[in-house]
Amino acid sequence: MNFGALIIGDEIIRGKRQDGHFAKCIELLKARGLTLSWAVYVGDHRPRLTDALRNAFACGDVVFSFGGIGATPDDHTRQAAAAALDLPLELHPEAEREILARCAETGMEATPQRLTLGEFPRGAQIIPNPYNRMPGFSFGKCHFFPGFPVMAWPMLQWVLDSHYREYFHRTPEAEHAIIVWEGMEGALIGLMQRIEADYPGITVFSLPSVGGEGLRRHIELGVRGEPQAAERAICEIHAEIAARGLDWEIKE
Repeated sequence: MNFGALIIGDEIIRGKRQDGHFAKCIELLKARGLTLSWAVYVGDHRPRLTDALRNAFACGDVVFSFGGIGATPDDHTRQAAAAALDLPLELHPEAEREILARCAETGMEATPQRLTLGEFPRGAQIIPNPYNRMPGFSFGKCHFFPGFPVMAWPMLQWVLDSHYREYFHRTPEAEHAIIVWEGMEGALIGLMQRIEADYPGITVFSLPSVGGEGLRRHIELGVRGEPQAAERAICEIHAEIAARGLDWEIKE
């Protein structure tokens, strides 16, 4: 099961607000033994957003979409989702009940504009919002949240725990790395290729740094994957790096 994130809003694309959804997605998935496979940022441009959502619905991945489900003129996600699915927007009866209950609790008028917050593509399911009862929605494996973190992140946790618990910690994974001081990445490519060939399913990664501020140039060289195979692979890397006479240490 692959998981992706679609992060929407001109305020992020134009740098007026810093995105926190990407990092939070990684954190909440990691806590459940899952990983994020991809992320896409899209501004408040309905045709482009419709194309992005059409791809999201078609890709077969679980997709978490953040932002743009409000009722202001710059909110286009609900309309773009309906267009991508070629379905009409309809007031969802459960969403209507939640919005009316929120209005009753706060003394707000249940205006037609407020009720548009419950208009989702026909066939959608609601995602409860514990913060103010204004729901998000799901269609298939695509899940739509508000842009506000205080609402979106508890809703994301609810979706994960309600719909994808069977995938939690299904594939154990370990990661090991070393720091190779003054290492040249090009000189290590052959080693990295051999490790991946000898240990199917293991990913080898290399993160070079030019150093600076008293830190020498170095490469973080590591592996991730099935724990026993990852342990054997990093031991082989240790031996090869030592045999080459390179200065290295285990990455803490």
